[in-house]
Amino acid sequence: MTRLLAPVLLSTLLAGCAGLATPREPVVQHTLAEDDAVKIDELRVRGQVQRLQVTPKTAGAPAYDIVPDNRQSATTASGARDATGQRVWTLFSF
Repeated sequence: MTRLLAPVLLSTLLAGCAGLATPREPVVQHTLAEDDAVKIDELRVRGQVQRLQVTPKTAGAPAYDIVPDNRQSATTASGARDATGQRVWTLFSF
């Protein structure tokens, strides 16, 4: 009887532990600040700024991104080093 019960108890225990090991979803914050001159759109994941987009309200002025301080990667998507705080304009969108 114990030989038959042991595998059932082991599988039940492992199934219960598997539920405890699931990762939690990251905290995502989307902030929109606006005044008379600009609109600033900020996206944070786990407290770190992932995207910062500035849209001027002046006619004809293009929107641009500001490169966030992301110490986890040494280079940005464009390959530029130490571009923190620099403005980046999107030329083409697909």
